[in-house]
Amino acid sequence: MVKILIITYYWPPAGGPGVQRWLKFVKYFRDFDIEPIVYVPENPTYPLEDTSLLSEIPEGIEVLKQPIFEPYRFAQVFSKNETKTISKGIIAGAAKQSFVQRLLLYIRGNFFIPDARKFWVKPSVTYLQKYLSENKINTIITTGPPHSMHLIGQELKQRTGVKWIADFRDPWTTIGYHDKLKLTKRSMQKHTSMEKAVLNTADHVVVTSFTTKKEFKEITDTPISVITNGYDKESIPETVLDTTFTISHIGSLLSGRNPKNLWKALYDLIEENKAFSSVFRLQLVGAVSDDVLSSIREAGLSDFLELKGYVPHTEAIQIQRSSQVLLLIEIDSKDTRCIIPGKLFEYMVSTRPIIAVGPKGADVSRLISETNSGTFFEYQEYEKIKAQILEYFVQFQKGTLASHVIGVGRYSRKELTRVMANTIKGIIDGE
Repeated sequence: MVKILIITYYWPPAGGPGVQRWLKFVKYFRDFDIEPIVYVPENPTYPLEDTSLLSEIPEGIEVLKQPIFEPYRFAQVFSKNETKTISKGIIAGAAKQSFVQRLLLYIRGNFFIPDARKFWVKPSVTYLQKYLSENKINTIITTGPPHSMHLIGQELKQRTGVKWIADFRDPWTTIGYHDKLKLTKRSMQKHTSMEKAVLNTADHVVVTSFTTKKEFKEITDTPISVITNGYDKESIPETVLDTTFTISHIGSLLSGRNPKNLWKALYDLIEENKAFSSVFRLQLVGAVSDDVLSSIREAGLSDFLELKGYVPHTEAIQIQRSSQVLLLIEIDSKDTRCIIPGKLFEYMVSTRPIIAVGPKGADVSRLISETNSGTFFEYQEYEKIKAQILEYFVQFQKGTLASHVIGVGRYSRKELTRVMANTIKGIIDGE
């Protein structure tokens, strides 16, 4: 059994997508002769919590914990709501930002590089250097964001010579919200320099998308593997399809995830089709920015909108399987082409058709097409979006609405863990 150390900020009871990836790898690693040890903060500030995920941690897994200094706690003195909103990644457009939010974003972007968890780096390196030596562990994995986790890996690599895999769940300098952090030129250069150093120091880099791999290959010669997120076989009660024509989005809707042509298409169908208006419901599950809510209401959809807020992961899965159509929305920017949300794979196995809206050339478009799980649209494609919704509605009326996916087995969490385990063993063996 090969022992590895995983360094992560997000771990149950943290909720949201950030915790899922490595929780699932840990869940299945022992099936492939890998014994994971997990290192996490003792007193983190999680914007979301989901205690149901605690039950997925395998029995006997060693979880190391050390205290972390969290500046977000002090920022809450100024505005608890603003701080929590920013920590979730929900940032209003510049015109709607309050003075406090602009100030917090400037401080976050320029004084906490690469992020507000940077103060955990030094004490973690001191603690883990001793632990690795005493326990004869020579392979570590860091996962970010927060990308300060990679700085821990970089320092441990330089001090001890351990094998180090840097896992990027999201990109670093090209992530969608980076340009909203009000970075000075010097701060941006510091981010770029740190990113390059991490990529060139790691023994192997793992990314979740094809576009991120392409971008990183322009920075480093370090080997890069694409290992996407995936779906797990969930043990939940059998669900019954909604009798209404429910179109649901599960997850955060940031300010930039605001497809106004989609809202317009829905409103026009309501106006033009009485049968549609009598059964249509737009269901949003998770945090929704005020900008998006305003657009939806301005489009005339208030009477058809249902806001559920954050729900436990098991309930989110149930909602996915009971909805008629699932929405996947990404910011319309070249910087978000690489984003492949973990929920995409859960959407795929729900057998509910997906309507995805995002930027041209998005990796999501490729995956949806390859798996026959739905349809992808660019933001400006109003007529096509409207026609597809109407087509799904007609199928709903006939009782035939469903997706007919192909080739999704390779995205199961267990199969992805097999790939990750083989990658780890290859690095250990020097391949």
